Amino acid sequence: MSTQFLELLAREASAVEFEGPIIEARARGADPATIEELEQAKVEALKVRDLLKRRARREAELSALYDTAGDLAALRDLDAVLEAIVHRARQLLATDVAYMTLHDPEQGDTYMRVTDGSISAKFRALRLAMGAGLGGLVAQTATPYSTADYFADARFRHKHHIDEAVTEEGLVAILGVPLRLGQRVIGVLMAANRSARPFHQEEVSLLASLAAHAAVAIDNARLLQETRNALEELSQAHRTARAHGEAVERAALAHDRMTSLVLRGGGIEDVAAVVTDVLGGSLAVLDDLGRPLTGDVGELDAGVFESAQASRALGRTVRRGDLLIASVDVGGEPLCTLILRSDDADGRILERAALVCALLLLFRRSVAEAEGRVRGELLDDLISRPGSPGLADRARRLGVDLSAPHVVVVVRHEGQRERAAFWASSQATLRHGLAAGRAGEVVLLLPGANAGGIAQRVAAELSASLQVPATAGASKVCLPGATARPPGSGEPGAGGVSTAYQEARRCAEALIALGRAGDGASAAELGFVGLLVGDGRDVRGFVGRVLGAVIDYDARRGTALADTLAAYFGSGGSPSRTADAMHIHVNTVTQRLDRIGKLLGDGWLEPERALEIQLALRLHRLGHTSTP
Repeated sequence: MSTQFLELLAREASAVEFEGPIIEARARGADPATIEELEQAKVEALKVRDLLKRRARREAELSALYDTAGDLAALRDLDAVLEAIVHRARQLLATDVAYMTLHDPEQGDTYMRVTDGSISAKFRALRLAMGAGLGGLVAQTATPYSTADYFADARFRHKHHIDEAVTEEGLVAILGVPLRLGQRVIGVLMAANRSARPFHQEEVSLLASLAAHAAVAIDNARLLQETRNALEELSQAHRTARAHGEAVERAALAHDRMTSLVLRGGGIEDVAAVVTDVLGGSLAVLDDLGRPLTGDVGELDAGVFESAQASRALGRTVRRGDLLIASVDVGGEPLCTLILRSDDADGRILERAALVCALLLLFRRSVAEAEGRVRGELLDDLISRPGSPGLADRARRLGVDLSAPHVVVVVRHEGQRERAAFWASSQATLRHGLAAGRAGEVVLLLPGANAGGIAQRVAAELSASLQVPATAGASKVCLPGATARPPGSGEPGAGGVSTAYQEARRCAEALIALGRAGDGASAAELGFVGLLVGDGRDVRGFVGRVLGAVIDYDARRGTALADTLAAYFGSGGSPSRTADAMHIHVNTVTQRLDRIGKLLGDGWLEPERALEIQLALRLHRLGHTSTP
């Protein structure tokens, strides 16, 4: 090989320049043998030139693959790695555009993931269905495809929106190879030119190698992300477990404090103080009716009580706004509810506090029920066995002074028997009285002398507690001291309880019969009806309350107002007929009626009052009472 061809190879001359030495030799008039030798040298030099070019290209490809492998080893950003692969594919294949599509498992097609050299927005947003277009065909068959002229190639289905995007991008020649993970195709790597050109097998192999690296990069990124997610989940689980452990320990310590406090005789208020000390905020404890036992968290709406019901159903705390609610029930009935106003608090501690409060209330209820049974047995004995010995001593041990005035109250109701009995027992304990529960009624023996007022109060309070009408009848009974009775005569005055019980019961029945369910009264408040239900039949007292002022006036002045009043009612309320019947002037009748009106007060002619006055006149005239 001549020195000239070596120089051309050294400076990487173009193929045309290798004709120069032959042209020069011919110009000098070289013989045919020399020309032939130069021709052979040129051919060998061109072969060497092609070999050097292939080796340079191969070196560039290997360098690109090496760089890609380095990117994978230092994978931090998947987008950056994929963009580098697509850019190298475009450079090595010397194409106008390179791009990558990935499979979308949700929609079942492929979408543009990375592009390099693209100028069309529609092309960059293109989606290819499986089998549609050249890229869809590669994704469907997992086989490389290339075309020197896309629009003239009938091997794949042409879709209008795909062809429109390819036209807008100006692509003509396209090569696509699959991105494979095992037997699964996850996308397509493509290189394209805006002019017609064939793609050689070496270019297909190169693009396939880059596609393999891209598939590895995508899989590594997936594995890396899954690893990161797993580590984050483990870290979160560790933090949660640690926080849970700390919360459980804190709840256990709070529970120990509350238990120790209860064992030392503490109450609901002390438990609430521990809760607020540990959790902060403000705490209210409500009883079974939603009434505060301690604390105050402001006005509560219906939603709070719905949350309390949900807490009992779920067996855990329920949050409503800035309120944390824990409620406990027994046998389906609410026992207590704890409401903590706090933005951030441990519900476990509140749950344990609710259980401790529930135990305290159950203990109190058990004690009250035991005491209530003792009080109820004593009241039953006073009613049914008034002569039994030791009644006064039993009452004294319960703090009941039988020597003081008392009132027997009988309350008829249609509510819950246990709740009514518990309420009555609580009232008896608070007021140093006795109480007993019976079918459809409760009986109380309470200190006091105002039978009617006590009956009304008891009826109103028990009606509110039961949420149904409770009707109370009452009768006053005075139990004299034990020293007033001779030995062996039985218990002092105990028989009066039985009598008062019967009268109080008749009063309650009378109220119900009169349509006054939910009210309370004694025989005195029932007017003339009291004469029918009262055991003492106090006619004198009735006449005195209704007509006493008139009778007393007649006794002091020697007048005949009572007779005039009887004649007035007997004549149908006519002053003139009254005057005729009494043989007096009508003006005298009018003057007497005015005096009667002043003595009896306004409204004495109203039907109900007039009926009582006529009954009192009749009893007075029949001689069942004397002038006061």
